[in-house]
Amino acid sequence: MGITVSLPEINIREEEVRVLLAIKLLEDGIVSLGKAAEIAGFSEKAFVEILIHRGVSPVKYSKIDLDKELKNA
Repeated sequence: MGITVSLPEINIREEEVRVLLAIKLLEDGIVSLGKAAEIAGFSEKAFVEILIHRGVSPVKYSKIDLDKELKNA
């Protein structure tokens, strides 16, 4: 399945739009890390490096999981 989106003329490459979309979908919990990497057009490893470079955590913890991790640290 493919999706076509018409945007007003902006000075941004399609590859960047794909990365931004993948990051947003990942952050919102709509897709997994693997699917986000696929959307962005990168391997999971390369996509994780992109996330880290942009200050986005590739690991998502729920509040309960984070509290447990902090107690066990």
